[in-house]
Amino acid sequence: MILTNATLATMQGGYGLIEGAAIVIEDGRIAWAGPQEQLPWTDGPRRDLDGRLVTPGLIDCHTHVVHAGSRAREFEMRLNGASYEEIARAGGGIVSTVAATRAATEDELVAQALPRLDQMLAEGVTLVEVKSGYGLDIETELRMLRAARWLPRVRRVRVRTSFLGAHAVPPEFKGRPDDYLTEVCLPALRAAHEDGLVDAVDGFCEGIAFSPAQIARVFDEARALGLPVKLHAEQLSNLHGAALAAGYGALSADHLEHLDEDGARAMGQAGTVAVILPGAFYTLRDTRVPPLDLLRRHGVRMAVATDCNPGTAPMTSLCLAMNMACTLFRMTPEEALLGVTVHAAAALGDPEAGRVAPGLRADLAVWEAAHPAELAYRVGSTPLHARIHGGHLDA
Repeated sequence: MILTNATLATMQGGYGLIEGAAIVIEDGRIAWAGPQEQLPWTDGPRRDLDGRLVTPGLIDCHTHVVHAGSRAREFEMRLNGASYEEIARAGGGIVSTVAATRAATEDELVAQALPRLDQMLAEGVTLVEVKSGYGLDIETELRMLRAARWLPRVRRVRVRTSFLGAHAVPPEFKGRPDDYLTEVCLPALRAAHEDGLVDAVDGFCEGIAFSPAQIARVFDEARALGLPVKLHAEQLSNLHGAALAAGYGALSADHLEHLDEDGARAMGQAGTVAVILPGAFYTLRDTRVPPLDLLRRHGVRMAVATDCNPGTAPMTSLCLAMNMACTLFRMTPEEALLGVTVHAAAALGDPEAGRVAPGLRADLAVWEAAHPAELAYRVGSTPLHARIHGGHLDA
């Protein structure tokens, strides 16, 4: 396939914009991309894009898209004045999602995830990360990961899985987080790795979840298994989780509203990507923004993701996440697009994604837009014209 008359954002050196571009796709990969007047191919089916914008396929690098149940009632209770404790006593909070997920079969988890995934694909997403973490027992954690692995069999999408057994302490281990790690989380991680279900290991380092010492136990096990790590860090307080993650060479540290300069410096030195999650900030009505100037100062790459989850970010729109990152956190549109392409790929340790260059997978998005800034500029509008996944065109 030869795409012609495109406005191409290669995402190399910023937007890497080429007006009047052509792209040649062979065997699911990009064979050539550049100015159309330099096109070395003359034969093959052509598709005139009439000046439309082409970018790499978008990457949602932090999601909890596989889960069961809804927390809409809890959302309503909170807006009617119910406290966190009142919601918890009524069966709300993460406990409700854990109960619903434990009760769901693998087929049911896939069926509930697909509408959320389809909404992502409709916005040009070609690669998505999916976490476990709502089972908090061995059987359900593995079931969530198996459901995530099933998604590419029924949709044209690539999926990277993250084991998030250290997400919360389940009710049956209340007050005994170390026992939970010993008896459930670490054995589940070993079993998931043995079954080939894990691409990376995640955790939640926070006062309401796990301490840095407890996260270090999980990361030590991940290191022994040869798995990369990432971390929910500095969302509600500063426990220096980002520096801990950087010390393990983490792919990413995510949220980061309470990040300090030492943490940013450690991330920059380690090459750990900062994943910015404005959907959770918005839903929780937070007031402390991630310190983007610190991240820029220390050369930390910034990714953007939806954090799609039932409690604090029930959103599937990566374009809206880009807009929020710009309007709420003052990212530039170029930083936001880098955040859902090049830097999101780095947050997943995936060199195949996020750029348009010869030899890479032909995962592309074609937009009803003339300039890349439009993708972060529009609110509630998805200007996708077509999605190309592995050279297959979904128009």
